[in-house]
Amino acid sequence: MGIGGTADTLVSPDRIYLDILISKDDTNGRTSVEKLEQKMISELEKLSIDIEKQLFVADAGSNFKSYFLSGQKVLKNKSYSLLVYQASTLGKVLNALQDIEISNINLGKTEHSQIDLIQSQMKAKAVTNAKEAAGAMSKAIGQDIGKAIYISETNSYTYALQGKASGVQIRGASSINETYSPNLSFDQMEVKSEVLVRFSLN
Repeated sequence: MGIGGTADTLVSPDRIYLDILISKDDTNGRTSVEKLEQKMISELEKLSIDIEKQLFVADAGSNFKSYFLSGQKVLKNKSYSLLVYQASTLGKVLNALQDIEISNINLGKTEHSQIDLIQSQMKAKAVTNAKEAAGAMSKAIGQDIGKAIYISETNSYTYALQGKASGVQIRGASSINETYSPNLSFDQMEVKSEVLVRFSLN
């Protein structure tokens, strides 16, 4: 007999990536990109962020990207990806960056550090659920289930609302006048597994 089993759970992300673009346009040309970068690193270190492990240059091929406008003006920009582990840290980072006039910030992606383990647990639970359902059905006809002779995962996914946090929407420069609470919380990620298990009947 073939029985489907499902299992799912919700987990809160513990790896949150912010995309940060530093541009001297943020300060109307008053502060160089290099100076803004130094200020950003200083502010992040005040928040106990490990610069070596949590801050990455987004374009490893070249530190600076240059854009030529009207053949005259050169704007220098530098892109970063910042990893934080808690939504509360995110709120503090946003406020600190706004204070130094870095406003081009976007939420990149959210992840869970143990997602592979959680997915495996959901697969095992889905098989267990299929076995329990098969046992209940076989008893209804006066039989017992035997060994599983076939197991197949029919559907498995992790669904995360990327870039969404309760009470916050990061929109770049338009968010410069907002103050972010350190009590931000992210929507949870759903991890689900569906299996088909065939059992022999005794």
